[in-house]
Amino acid sequence: MEHKGTVTLETPRLWLRRLCPEDAEAAFRNWTGDARVTSFLTWKPHESLETTRKLFSEWCARYADPMFYQWGIVPKLLGEPIGTVSVVRYLKDGACAELGACIGRDWWGLGISVEAISAVLRFLFLTVGMPEVGACHDVENTASGHVIQKCGLFYRMTLNGQGQNNRGVVDLARYSLTRREYDTSLLLGHV
Repeated sequence: MEHKGTVTLETPRLWLRRLCPEDAEAAFRNWTGDARVTSFLTWKPHESLETTRKLFSEWCARYADPMFYQWGIVPKLLGEPIGTVSVVRYLKDGACAELGACIGRDWWGLGISVEAISAVLRFLFLTVGMPEVGACHDVENTASGHVIQKCGLFYRMTLNGQGQNNRGVVDLARYSLTRREYDTSLLLGHV
C-alpha cells in the first residue's frame, strides 16, 4: 500500500476534496447542524457554526498525514459541500479501511452518496492498494444499508450490541469488499 492522503477526486456530478474552515458555513447549513442527519451517527449535531469551524480547522491540520482521508462532497452545480466520505478507522492492522459517510437530507435519495463512495472505493483499491474496504451501519438505518450494497460491498455479519450512536447501543450490520472482489466486479462490469 502507498497512502496518498486526501487528494481531489472527480465524478460526473461531484468534486470530492479537502474541507477548510471557509466551508464551515455551508457545512453547518447543509448537514452538521441537522439533528435528522446525525440521528444514526456517533456525533451530535453542531450547536453553532463555530463548532463546525473548529472541526474543519482540526481536519486541515490532519491533511498532512497521508493516512488521513476526509473528503467533502461538493456537487459541481452547487459549488459547496453537502456531506463527507471518510476513512473512520483502520482494521486488521491497517489492511482494511472502514468508511463512513454523511450527507445533507436535501440530497438524500439522489444517488450522490453512491457516486461519492464508489469514487473513494476506486481510489483506495486502485491508487492506494488497500486490500479491503469495509463499512458498518445501524441495522435500523436501512437507507445506509442500501447505499453500501449499491457500492458493491458484501454483507458479512451483524454485530449485536456492538455499536454506539445517538440512539444509544445498537446492532451494526458489517459489510466489506476485498480487492479481489473489486477486481472481479470490474471485469464483470458491475463497478
